[in-house]
Amino acid sequence: MRSLSIAATGMQAQQLNVEVISHNLANMNTTGYKRQRAEFEDMLYQNIERPGASASASGAVLPLGVQIGVGVRANAIGRITQQGNITQTENSYDLAISGRGYFQVTMPSGQTAYSRDGNLAINGEGQLVTGDGYLVEPNVTIPQNATSVTITRDGIVEAAIDGQTAPQQLGQIELAAFINPAGLEALGDNLFLETAASGAPQVATPGSEGMGTLMQGFVETSNVNAVEEISALIVAQRAYEMNARVITASDEMLQAASQLR
Repeated sequence: MRSLSIAATGMQAQQLNVEVISHNLANMNTTGYKRQRAEFEDMLYQNIERPGASASASGAVLPLGVQIGVGVRANAIGRITQQGNITQTENSYDLAISGRGYFQVTMPSGQTAYSRDGNLAINGEGQLVTGDGYLVEPNVTIPQNATSVTITRDGIVEAAIDGQTAPQQLGQIELAAFINPAGLEALGDNLFLETAASGAPQVATPGSEGMGTLMQGFVETSNVNAVEEISALIVAQRAYEMNARVITASDEMLQAASQLR
């Protein structure tokens, strides 16, 4: 009975859907997190009678045919890159990207990763780093005698130095953009890697054409909407229960068939 295996694929699909939703809800307060969405497609069909085939010797053509699907499977888990809300932190090293772009981060292996997490700080050498201590590219070093640090919307880092009237320019923060940011490979720790699907990074200064701007003392929050996720969770739960009911009904039908005399 095909309905048993078909309903099983439906239950597996909704289980995956719930797992994606639960991951979104778990990251509601993760800085710069972009919610995910499970996408599905129907599986192969079994052709009992192919549409358009000849129905008889007279040459009549079947207008519809008989095709039976064998279930559903996950096609992809897409990432929604919509801008999250901007929240003030009052930390002068925190940065929010308003618009398109990613911070460039140097991994311990030397590989460049990308992030929307603007919870930044300085290490013991005065270098601008992420919360995990990874250097932000291009590297910016804050001198020990700096009394305050200013980061403009265009990414220029300036510091007021004790004893100097004019601010000293320390460096320029650059952003990387991708033609398909949803194709980036997620590493965890709010980091992503370039892939063939994302395309090569386009590096430019904030505020340039097609690139977002920086907001000092702010961070971008998660773009997860709790109401939408709970609604999707209820739908997924009901779909799981209906597929389970199909299995129960199919089992009862098999029992009735086995009891025929």
